[in-house]
Amino acid sequence: MKNRRFLMILALLLSIGFVLAACGGSSDEGEASDSGGSGDGGEGSSEDFTVAMVTDVGGVDDKSFNQSAWEGLQAFGEENGLAEGEGFDYAQSDSEGDYTTNLSRLVRQDYNLIYGIGYLLQPALEEVAAQYPDTHFGLVDSVAEGDNIVSITFKEHEGSFLAGVAAALKTETNKVGFIGGEDGDLINKFEAGYVAGVKSVDPEIEVDVQYAESFAAADKGKLIASNMYNNDVDVIYHASGATGNGVFAQAKDIKQNNPDEKVWVIGVDRDQHEEGAIGDHNVTLTSMVKRVDVAVNDVATEAMEGEFPGGEVKEYGLEDDAVSIATTNEEAMTEEIVSQVEEWKEKITSGEIQVPSTHEELEEYESSL
Repeated sequence: MKNRRFLMILALLLSIGFVLAACGGSSDEGEASDSGGSGDGGEGSSEDFTVAMVTDVGGVDDKSFNQSAWEGLQAFGEENGLAEGEGFDYAQSDSEGDYTTNLSRLVRQDYNLIYGIGYLLQPALEEVAAQYPDTHFGLVDSVAEGDNIVSITFKEHEGSFLAGVAAALKTETNKVGFIGGEDGDLINKFEAGYVAGVKSVDPEIEVDVQYAESFAAADKGKLIASNMYNNDVDVIYHASGATGNGVFAQAKDIKQNNPDEKVWVIGVDRDQHEEGAIGDHNVTLTSMVKRVDVAVNDVATEAMEGEFPGGEVKEYGLEDDAVSIATTNEEAMTEEIVSQVEEWKEKITSGEIQVPSTHEELEEYESSL
């Protein structure tokens, strides 16, 4: 009897020991799993972070503004092991009516950060952002209201001033041109800075300013450029998105028919040197490079790391190397021109010159020359 009781007690103790051992093993395994999870998929990790953008009507391959933003997202994806459609993507807008639809669709697809590329998206982005406060949004080229929106702007007038300096130093007819997309505050910044730069070099140079009233009308850009070149304008700066493709096309047509003809285009947003290539020649004098790609990448990285700057306005300028003048065409942008452009850049970054950004400021600036 005693032996039987002893065996029963021993069996009970062994059973309790097994249970305790099993509980201990389960706890250790859980702690290891939690540690691994927070390191791979938690805040600061790219595994669960997704980002997308909505283009304006110029399209993702506009060779300019939208394309620069898309290149920024592609670079972000490559840096963080993401694939197009599986971590980052874009939605194409063919008309303004697509803005709200595209933004809402990307929200439903659970993207963490969604960009609206261009000031034209501001009303739609503010509306959608208000409906989805837990989603982060970024607006490029305008300031939007909302705690879950970061506004990304640039000092385009500063870079455009340097483009004007280059145009004034290059022209042989003393007539240069400016072709804008839609006439509004943003493109007026490009115009004001450009005209100020031209006039700072030589107040007697004539500047022909025209607007295509569209960022997606290459045919109209070509027609305006044709009229300008026929009226002795030899350098045209465009700030018109895909409309500018027509400006390049016209300059290349002229060069094709007469290789000795000296006509130039100043590109915008990206270095548009490749757009000006025609045989052994290149009609791209320079480009006012606006690093939309860098800004988009920067903000996406902040958001991924849990430091999204919601409600803030991030402004990029010459001092950040976020706007600049391309020197790719070394034959056209001679050392003398580049040297003088650098001198004017120093005057701007030092505060000696306050570059105008509106028509009113431009009038005041010109009256002081």
